[in-house]
Amino acid sequence: MLNVLTFSSLYPNAVQPNFGGFVERQTTRLAARSDVDLKVLAPIGTFLPIGPYAALTRVPKRGEHNGIPVFWPRFPLLPAVGWRFNPAFAYHAGRRVLLDLIADGFCPDVIDCEFFWPDGPAAVRLGRSFGIPVSIKARGSDIRLWGAKPAARRLMVDAANAADGLLAVSESLKADMVAIGMPEEKIRVHRTGIELDRFHPVERSAAKASLGVSGPLLLAVGNLVALKRFELVIGAAELLPDATLFIAGEGRERRKLEALIAERGLSARVRLLGSVHHAEMPALMAAADVFVHASSSEGLANVWVEALASGTPVVTANVGAAAEVVDSAEAGTLIDDARPEVFADAIRAVLEAPPLPEAVRTSSLRFDWKNNTNALHAHLLALVSGPEAQQ
Repeated sequence: MLNVLTFSSLYPNAVQPNFGGFVERQTTRLAARSDVDLKVLAPIGTFLPIGPYAALTRVPKRGEHNGIPVFWPRFPLLPAVGWRFNPAFAYHAGRRVLLDLIADGFCPDVIDCEFFWPDGPAAVRLGRSFGIPVSIKARGSDIRLWGAKPAARRLMVDAANAADGLLAVSESLKADMVAIGMPEEKIRVHRTGIELDRFHPVERSAAKASLGVSGPLLLAVGNLVALKRFELVIGAAELLPDATLFIAGEGRERRKLEALIAERGLSARVRLLGSVHHAEMPALMAAADVFVHASSSEGLANVWVEALASGTPVVTANVGAAAEVVDSAEAGTLIDDARPEVFADAIRAVLEAPPLPEAVRTSSLRFDWKNNTNALHAHLLALVSGPEAQQ
């Protein structure tokens, strides 16, 4: 039996049911193995109990999520430069939980850390304190955003050197990790998995009709934050007068985007759907004629793969692992010149000559949960038992 402690500040809770869903889905499948006993330690950073932080006071300190024991200890968020202390605070919050787990008889064989900031440095410190090997997985913004801050970069590189194993969601992210000083020989590429049985093509006209849409439907998905550049997607939709645009996601840019939509007179055909539960996403993905993604930074976005599995071609900014996913003409178009008119031209070309959904889906078939889970298990087992465990 492999005892795994998954450590991730990105994990769903009662207040944020979609937060870190990509980590949750991977973790749920690893935990489902009969030879794995897994618990999740998901530290939550909190400020004063006001504004968006007030709701987090309702999250229990421990509970179950999808049948997995989850612990949500709190650590303080300090204003301004306080982010420098987040790894230390997350470590202390996690240490208290781990002491209790060990006292109750659960002794982790390995710590599976699922994000690099602030989780990576905190997880390595936990591993050193308790003599437990640690794996850290990089997902994109942890390296590309936090890696641009010298203080955070130093702590992450130190953690990478101290960790027993490293994972990256794509070859391009692995290259970014090496570029900031992380040891290449430790890094394995571990691509995402998706539910290919849930994300699949359907009869698109009927699917759109069920959503109240008759003409071309564009879909964009993501947190409503600046780096996702939804204003570019809205600008592209403005140039396509017959198209409807749905944007699924929630975040601090919502009011700004609402104002932009109203200012440009697009309220009749551009809709902010808010947070959409993962269970409802397959229907949206399969109904869309084109999936549009304008983010300025990504690792390997699950939404690219989910769209392709649904038979929906992707028009995306050429960032992160986009070229590794959108790997054929049928799969979609990569945009290097991220302007609304360029996106609009690419979308228009797809709408005028739509590829066969099954041809689009072909590019997604590599991203299977069974492969993902088996590779993660082999990686973690090797950290405990040595490289021969992978044979």
